Amino acid sequence: MKYKKIVHATFLKRPNRFIARVLVDKETETVHVKNTGRCKEILLPGTEVILEESDNPKRKTKYDLITAWKENIGWINIDSQSPNKIAMEWLMEQGFDYIKPEFTYGNSRIDFYMEKGNEKYLMEVKGCTLEIDGVGYFPDAPTERGVKHLKELIKAVKEGYHAMVAFVIQMEGITEVRPYEQRHPEFAKAFYEAKEEGVEVIFICCKVYEDEVKFTGSLELQ
Repeated sequence: MKYKKIVHATFLKRPNRFIARVLVDKETETVHVKNTGRCKEILLPGTEVILEESDNPKRKTKYDLITAWKENIGWINIDSQSPNKIAMEWLMEQGFDYIKPEFTYGNSRIDFYMEKGNEKYLMEVKGCTLEIDGVGYFPDAPTERGVKHLKELIKAVKEGYHAMVAFVIQMEGITEVRPYEQRHPEFAKAFYEAKEEGVEVIFICCKVYEDEVKFTGSLELQ
């Protein structure tokens, strides 16, 4: 997954979930943040960040904040749209006969429906940007939607689907994602229940460049 036109900047502050103030060429600029999560461990004053310049002249903000530098980790891609794009690239190399994004199942929109022979698969994708002591954690903010999706996947397993939740790790050097119980106990409970009921947990590892994110492989939680 590659970005078109990038610009380096310095993060100043984040007035709300949707915008940030950054310094670009010694000028303060208001930019759109492509992640509504907290990102408080990443977006610290003085942090080097990468912006993508929009090609839409009618937009209120000229740039999207997509990536930030974290000491001892490197670049962390915080673009909430990139995990599904990366997951699609990964799925296309897994030998499926058919892949359909945005599949309606039950009362939810599951990220991917796949087929391999007569077998049917569902996969929900979550992006991981939170790192603590060398381990990835999800979520960094409570997600009722995430809990709902896990419960739908449990139901799917009982109906004969192969169900998976894939964590796209949007940074390097991290190969495991754990539920962040302190931030959302209900998600952690649903995660462990899903694992117990047969939902596969996949970690998609990535290499993050200034203008690109590539998956490097995947691991399954045993």
